[in-house]
Amino acid sequence: MADKTLTCSDCGMEFAFTEREQAFYAEKGFSEPRRCPSCRASRKAARSGGDSSFGGGSYSGGYDSGYGGGGGYSAGGYGGGGFGNRSSGPREMFTATCSSCGREARVPFRPTNGKPVYCSDCFRSQRGG
Repeated sequence: MADKTLTCSDCGMEFAFTEREQAFYAEKGFSEPRRCPSCRASRKAARSGGDSSFGGGSYSGGYDSGYGGGGGYSAGGYGGGGFGNRSSGPREMFTATCSSCGREARVPFRPTNGKPVYCSDCFRSQRGG
């Protein structure tokens, strides 16, 4: 197995899926990640209502199958993979129109045609929470 470069389904950025991460995912029976570590962490924070933390070479995002489930894993000791010490400042936010109510929504990914974008209120109601 060699390192792979994958493209995030949310923000479109490329990210590394290291050989060690591939082995971990295979051992756990997970499919390849569809989102970059940053978008996974954002989704996890949105689900839990809290703030996820980066630092120390440990990634505390969560495996996300794209169906809203998934547990967490720690990649500490897996060589970092570029997740640690995120000091680039605040995350870039994008403006979009909510697909449900038509209000302005601010999202942490670049919206793409054909995929719905929801404001935080409509997103909560879509999730049933």
